[in-house]
Amino acid sequence: MSDRVIIFDTTLRDGEQSPGATMNHKEKIRLARQLENLGVDVIEAGFPAASQGDFEAVRDIAATVKNSQVAGLCRAMPSDIDRVWEAIKDAAHPRIHTFLATSPLHMEFKLGKSPDEVFEMAVKAVKHARQYTDNVEFSAEDASRSDREFLAKVVEAVIDAGATTVNIPDTVGYAMPEEFADLIRYLVETVPNSDKAVFSVHCHNDLGLGVANTLAAIRAGARQAEVTLSGIGERAGNAALEELVMALHTREPYYGLTTNVKTEQLFPSCRLLSMIIGQPIPPYKAIIGTNAFAHESGIHQHGMLKDRRTYEIMTPASVGREKTELVLGKHSGRHALKSKLEELGYNLEDEAMGQVFEAVKGLADKKERVYDEDIEAVVLERIYRIPDKYCLTNLSVLAGTIPPSAAVVMDVDGEERREATFGVGPVDATFNAIDKVTGRTPELMSYTVNAITGGADAQGEVTVRIQEKGCAAVGRGADPDIIVATAKAYLNAMNRLAKKEEDKECAVR
Repeated sequence: MSDRVIIFDTTLRDGEQSPGATMNHKEKIRLARQLENLGVDVIEAGFPAASQGDFEAVRDIAATVKNSQVAGLCRAMPSDIDRVWEAIKDAAHPRIHTFLATSPLHMEFKLGKSPDEVFEMAVKAVKHARQYTDNVEFSAEDASRSDREFLAKVVEAVIDAGATTVNIPDTVGYAMPEEFADLIRYLVETVPNSDKAVFSVHCHNDLGLGVANTLAAIRAGARQAEVTLSGIGERAGNAALEELVMALHTREPYYGLTTNVKTEQLFPSCRLLSMIIGQPIPPYKAIIGTNAFAHESGIHQHGMLKDRRTYEIMTPASVGREKTELVLGKHSGRHALKSKLEELGYNLEDEAMGQVFEAVKGLADKKERVYDEDIEAVVLERIYRIPDKYCLTNLSVLAGTIPPSAAVVMDVDGEERREATFGVGPVDATFNAIDKVTGRTPELMSYTVNAITGGADAQGEVTVRIQEKGCAAVGRGADPDIIVATAKAYLNAMNRLAKKEEDKECAVR
């Protein structure tokens, strides 16, 4: 038995059936190219008989992809099989993937056919596909709820008919890992000609066991895994490609198996999918989520600083991420803060360190995430406090059906300055007026508003993040008037940028 697992990606077919995950023609081509870069063995490009658009996408993917096999899915019907071949015939490595349900439930209520009729249809479908190519896969839909003896009979017959891959799907995510592994083991050991085909599994995630069932099946003898990027797909989705691959990669001594996947392309591939379908990657998603390599607990951070292997079983670089992140929050400890300060270039005495630690803890209670710029601001304000370069004296803003305008009176290095200008809204007008006074034009990276207390008279807290000439700074301001709070926050960030320039941390041109 081979020691390599074939990775069959069905993101473009089963994945696209996920609500809200529809892709246009160009997006499918782009993702297919990335899947080829990722190193998947087989790309299931679509269901050509479903629509003209699907047919054209499969046809063009088949013409584009050179290294991976390109498969088209079809029902066990001659017309569907003919349509698939028409779409994939120009592929460098074409595969026809035909399927038919074998469970009593599906045969009776969906197909309306007897087991004998289903058996005959399956054999005829594989024989028809073999007229076009010797790379034929047969899937026994709802295999995990099928009668074992009947399933084994169908598997033996389709292999005799010419199927080189036999897929045993857990179509509705019903199986348990040990149960599913036992089914695969039974088929491999019972079917007389099982050595003449590759056994594949396609596990859905309805009970959250898609990857677990796939891994169990691989241990039992399956050598192809049908998966999707980020686990997208029908209902609760499919086994996630990145989770399966990294399980095999990280626990290679346990499984003794390899894949052709370039693991460094996992995160870029999932990120591309996320951008295409407009669905963000959940923070807690294994392998690729923003929190997958982030540590906030003080105990965890202390361990990571000693040896990253204490709390990380793989490196961020191994999946295409940039680096581990020690997130400073209310659960963080002094070791993590000290490491972060040293990374930022600050070597503080114990007393100063204590002041900064308490201030950061207080800040972490108020906001979800403490940025590097937040820490620098705390150090500058608590330890290296200097007078602000820019101070707001007065602000007047007009908004409504008239063009919004803002007038500011400011103190700049002890000199009073006044400016007035317009904007597309009151916030934009305020920023424009401040820019004219200071002579700066930073890029606004983020702007958030929060109510500090409840009620219509709540004080508003504004946080802005700006960037200019390669330097970034976070500023905050609070006031019952949200526009005044905005001006305070913007100037707070401006002053921090100015301080960085004085310390020659920013390139002033």
